[in-house]
Amino acid sequence: MNGFFAGIVGAFSDAAQEVRVHRGRVLLSLVGVAAAVTALTVSMAFADIAERTVVEQMETYTGRPTTLDLTASPTDEPRIDHVERLESAWFDVMKRSDITHATRDSNASARMRFSDGAQDVQLQLVDQPYAVMRHLRMLEGTWFAPGDSERLAPALVVSRNMYEMLGSPDLRTHPTIVSPGLGNARLVIIGVYDGPIYEGMPPEAKILTASFRQVAPEKDVLTAASGTRYQMWVPQDIGDELGKRIKQSIAGALGDGFLVEVYNNNQGGMDPSQDPTVIFRLLSLGIGAIILTLGALGLVNIAIVSVRQRVREIGVRRSFGASTGRVFFSVMMESVVATVVAGFVGVMIAILIMRIPAVYGIFTGGAVGTGAPAFPVGAAVTGMVAATIVGALAGLIPAIIATRVKVIDALRY
Repeated sequence: MNGFFAGIVGAFSDAAQEVRVHRGRVLLSLVGVAAAVTALTVSMAFADIAERTVVEQMETYTGRPTTLDLTASPTDEPRIDHVERLESAWFDVMKRSDITHATRDSNASARMRFSDGAQDVQLQLVDQPYAVMRHLRMLEGTWFAPGDSERLAPALVVSRNMYEMLGSPDLRTHPTIVSPGLGNARLVIIGVYDGPIYEGMPPEAKILTASFRQVAPEKDVLTAASGTRYQMWVPQDIGDELGKRIKQSIAGALGDGFLVEVYNNNQGGMDPSQDPTVIFRLLSLGIGAIILTLGALGLVNIAIVSVRQRVREIGVRRSFGASTGRVFFSVMMESVVATVVAGFVGVMIAILIMRIPAVYGIFTGGAVGTGAPAFPVGAAVTGMVAATIVGALAGLIPAIIATRVKVIDALRY
């Protein structure tokens, strides 16, 4: 066993030495391999990051897979006691089902005072887990923390355009805004979330459901509560079964006076036929394969010439007892070692390119920093594996030629 490993180490050492000796010959072909690996890695990284960005954007609106969306409408006129019964049943089901990520989601509107006058602000009423369930990206400050619903001054997370309308104050100074529509309550702005901005877009903000109910008039509370969606992020493999159980439990707890529905977004993943990056992924793979093939052909030609010039060396090694397998493995590994080095250089260049904020922002639709998807490890692994395979294929023919060298002919060469 020790002899086997010693042979492998010796073959790698011989291959590395030969690469150093013939580095001038293989340099140009390795530049082509490195460039091909760079292009392949960048294209794979782009396709992966773009796909994840699209999926996250979809989940921003529909929720992560699998999200159960519960609605319960009373058959008669909505009342506060209807809301209390529904939420009591909902919290009880979450506790019994051990659901840790759940949120209420509803909309309201409230008048607030800006420096240039009062305006209506579109409010979204949510619970603390909402940000995780919807991939909400924060630009400044923080999202709601556990216990924020008990603050005397309700916390508010505002949209980017509302933050700019307020003059982009330093959130470390705990800026506030007064809302006449919420009983002149003073709301503390703790964070700014990302989102689209278009001309004429009204100011938007998010507030905890419990905080809104503490300061809003009763009629506004009832109006918002009547349109509440109760969302739960659950394990994907039990989503359908759990949805049926939750619907039965809620309907049983509320009785005949409610119409209960549970919707399962069932996003098991993006449908490949709807993936906008499929065409680019296939195109980039094709171009990368062509470039790698050309680099491999260059390596084959150089390796064959090198083997022809090393006939005497190979014959001497054979005369001293080097086996056919040892010669084959050593010659083939010369190409493998060279392309692995070229592949590593190509992957490093690809990573550096992707770290340029302007380039990365294009790939992620403008998202950079901690909120953007990280560089995919799979793309780097693919580049290294492709370089290794190219080296093995490029070294195969020269290795076969080397094993057919006869000792007597080599010594006469």
